Amino acid sequence: MRNQNQDLLIPPADEIASVSEFTKKVKYLLETEIGGAWIRGEVSNLRRQSSGHVYFSLKDEGSQVTSVMFRNDAYKQSVDLEDGMQVIVFGQVSVYEPRGNYQLIVRLVVMDGLGRLQQEFEKLKARLQEEGLFDEESKKKIPSFPRAVGIITSPTGAAVQDFIRILKRREWVGHVIVLPVKVQGEGSASEIASMIDSAQKLSGLELLVVGRGGGSLEDLWAFNEETVVRAIHRSAIPIISAVGHEIDFTLSDFVADHRSETPSAAAEIISTDYLQLIDRFDSAADNLSYWIQEGLSSRKEALEANRRHLELLAPDSRIEQGQLRLDDLTNRMRGVLASELLKSQNQLKEMVHKVKSLDPKSKIEGYRIQIKGLSRRADTQVDTGVLKSRSRYLQAESLLRSLSPVSILNRGFAIVRDDMGRAVVSKKSIQSGDKVIVQFKDGKVPLIGE
Repeated sequence: MRNQNQDLLIPPADEIASVSEFTKKVKYLLETEIGGAWIRGEVSNLRRQSSGHVYFSLKDEGSQVTSVMFRNDAYKQSVDLEDGMQVIVFGQVSVYEPRGNYQLIVRLVVMDGLGRLQQEFEKLKARLQEEGLFDEESKKKIPSFPRAVGIITSPTGAAVQDFIRILKRREWVGHVIVLPVKVQGEGSASEIASMIDSAQKLSGLELLVVGRGGGSLEDLWAFNEETVVRAIHRSAIPIISAVGHEIDFTLSDFVADHRSETPSAAAEIISTDYLQLIDRFDSAADNLSYWIQEGLSSRKEALEANRRHLELLAPDSRIEQGQLRLDDLTNRMRGVLASELLKSQNQLKEMVHKVKSLDPKSKIEGYRIQIKGLSRRADTQVDTGVLKSRSRYLQAESLLRSLSPVSILNRGFAIVRDDMGRAVVSKKSIQSGDKVIVQFKDGKVPLIGE
């Protein structure tokens, strides 16, 4: 097979361009044919050099272009570039010859509509957060079983239909009051805020839902307005914010007492506690028969135990028990008395026997006989003894008379006594001046010792 390149003839050497020459030609064509252009895109890979030049990429869903803004142009801009920012730029296309890459030389930067809104969102969020509007301490508790719920939304949107449909499907028992407002466009924010304030005057309203279906940032912007955020914050009625889809956040979500991803999710939150309560009732109903039988059986056993206890405490029963105890004590007392009586009878018999053995009649009779014999002997001995005793008596009397002090005094002796009446038998016992008494046969004479 013949190579097609063989049909191409290599030109003379002076007609062959170098890389640099080719790049310059491309650069010339781009700069002269395209020139300046307005381009919309998102800023990414932002780098600020110490030289003051700013390098970044401008991209969209399908492509990206390398961009550079030189120092002199960067100083003139009113927009402070950040990654993720949506911008519209004006610049010229050029080629960086050392690498052969084309790039956009940016001369002017303005905020795109979406980027401007995002910037306003962040600034307002920071200011309201600093004021404390998003603090958890200021949030109110969502009632578990609200009887009347107001939903502030578009009356013709799908959000309110989904909200009501889910409550019906879950057989929620309560009242839903639709408070109609515009949810986007001019004047929508003031309508929403005014309706929140008006709802405070509705009697019996226990919960508010503020929401709408999903949409772009511009579509949801009414729920980022400061007037709506402040109306939610000053509401005395708890509020659920249900704006957009799961990935969307508005300032109303931050200030509300609870945030739901969608109005449908808000309906599920409102009815969840009710469904759980119904489930508990159903479970209790299913088990009611069992627990009734179990309870009756338990109460029956307790009643029977109480009846037996009452029977024991009843007067008749206590009297019967007392009678039984009395009979028992009587029998025990009789047994004790009989035992003691038998014991006493035995002791009495022993004592009678001892008494009989100790009867004095026989001894008295023996003693009488002995006394009679002794009496006869005594009579004989008395006669002899009397004579002897009289003789002895006379002898003793004569001896006593001879030994009597009187007899001594009759023989010429005297008795010396001290003032105490004691006999003085020695001269040493008398001191000079002591009083003594001298007793003679016919009287006493006092003397003073020398």
